[in-house]
Amino acid sequence: MIERIRKKYAMTEKGARDYVFALMAVMLVAAVQIVMSRARGIPKGLAGPIFLSLVITMLLMLALVTELIVRPHPWYAPQLVVPLTGMLLGNTVSALAVGLSRFYESMEERRDEVDMMLALGATAWESARPSVISSIRLGLLPTTASLASSGIVTIPGMMAGQVIAGGDPLNAAKYQFVVFGAIAALTLLADGLIMVMIYRTCFTADDQYRPPEAR
Repeated sequence: MIERIRKKYAMTEKGARDYVFALMAVMLVAAVQIVMSRARGIPKGLAGPIFLSLVITMLLMLALVTELIVRPHPWYAPQLVVPLTGMLLGNTVSALAVGLSRFYESMEERRDEVDMMLALGATAWESARPSVISSIRLGLLPTTASLASSGIVTIPGMMAGQVIAGGDPLNAAKYQFVVFGAIAALTLLADGLIMVMIYRTCFTADDQYRPPEAR
């Protein structure tokens, strides 16, 4: 009897874990679609790099937050992992869309400068670096603005919900700070990673500038 109960519990636990992973996969696919639809002037074929950058950075931040800070039991606790995934992806999606749009727009604006740098012996990365930096800064702007005003001008939703529910305001503020830190780190990592993966789309195999119509 006890053995049957253990087996039933194990199956239930496995089912919950699979459900969480399936839900995260759906959220990731939806996030890629949203980034592709919001970003302007980007070439086709970026779904793979966007998905890869989101998966790597999100799993890294989830592992850090859940295993080193919150430490839920079990580690895949749906009440924590699913909302945290949504908060992280929700902010990163907007940053990636803005960053990608800005990168390709900046590369087109700097077309003559890029050609001159390439002619003088600069590498493709050196030519694209100013546009990469500009796109990362612009992608981080909403997050940094939110961080600057939180707790002084506005009370974030997660903290407000815990306080209204009767939770300790200090603990609510600590959890909100952890979430904001994770969002900022994830946004920076995702923006930087996607730029490293896609900047070559603006250049040919011979390190010549590739115009938008040829991408």
